[in-house]
Amino acid sequence: MKKLLLGAMAALALSATAALAQVAGVEKPKIVIGVGGKSLLYYLPLTIAEKKGYFKEQGLDAEIIDFAGGAKSLQALIGGSVDVVAGAYEHTIHMQAKGQDIRATVDLGRFPGIVIALRKDVKYDKPADLKGLKIGVTAPGSSTNMLAKYFLAKNGLSPDDASWIGVGGAASAVAAVRNKQVDGVSHLEPVITMLEQTGDVKIVADTRTEAGTRALFGGENPAAVIYSKKAFIDANPNTMQAIVNAEYKALQWLKTASTEDVAGLVPENYLLGDRKLYMAAFQSTRAAYSQNGLIDPAGMKSAFDMLAEFTPDLKSAKIDLAATFDDRFAKKAATSAK
Repeated sequence: MKKLLLGAMAALALSATAALAQVAGVEKPKIVIGVGGKSLLYYLPLTIAEKKGYFKEQGLDAEIIDFAGGAKSLQALIGGSVDVVAGAYEHTIHMQAKGQDIRATVDLGRFPGIVIALRKDVKYDKPADLKGLKIGVTAPGSSTNMLAKYFLAKNGLSPDDASWIGVGGAASAVAAVRNKQVDGVSHLEPVITMLEQTGDVKIVADTRTEAGTRALFGGENPAAVIYSKKAFIDANPNTMQAIVNAEYKALQWLKTASTEDVAGLVPENYLLGDRKLYMAAFQSTRAAYSQNGLIDPAGMKSAFDMLAEFTPDLKSAKIDLAATFDDRFAKKAATSAK
């Protein structure tokens, strides 16, 4: 009897998944999404799409795997253990230079939202003072690492003048600063607000706002995107459209959501034990989220220029920036939402 019951339940689950797939027309209803630091506000649209049921609405059974940093989730994509990644746009440029056709399909953030901050007891008067310091990043090779390297290079230093220490996501990053395992961090919300409010750090560079982003880059600089291999996109266009539709809907929800709405939706552990602090962190970075899911050519060039500043080989590489972002899906999502 037990076997029959289990069999019936499995069949029911299978038929429900199949029905959802048929309604949405998706080729691959079960998808695996990689992300590096899911609890960070950088990736909030991913969590919104999950918690609001937007993936399910699109006929998707989405499994989200959280890695220690963006570089790790990229490795998982290349290795084939995830289908798509919520990660930094810069990875699409890096991988094209390496002969890997990785493309973004929807922009989640128009400003990086990354902040370089040093412990209050670490001497800092000018960028040169970063030389020899240990800087915590989500993971070496991640977007937090790339932005910090760019800051050094832009100010006449070598990217190797500082040591880059992987400190992971929110709770572990805060602990690394307070335990003096690192001299500072290049990190995201809610880490920065938590360290600011307790007086642990001083800010060196801030891309949570348009003003701070323009001060560093001279314009917008795309942040998190959904990206995948071109081969996957070509083989599963309806699936990719469903993913983008879900993320686009999350971005639209965020436009009008209150800080209370957001704090009430995310998992309890995202709050790091302080709901009001998380709400303040969201408020400080909410302007960074994409308004329409698109990246303009100027934003693509800004990202390329950042990478080329500390990766000389990129300057001579043949990079087709237009091929790093497939805008068909975000445009269709916007049209369908009207």
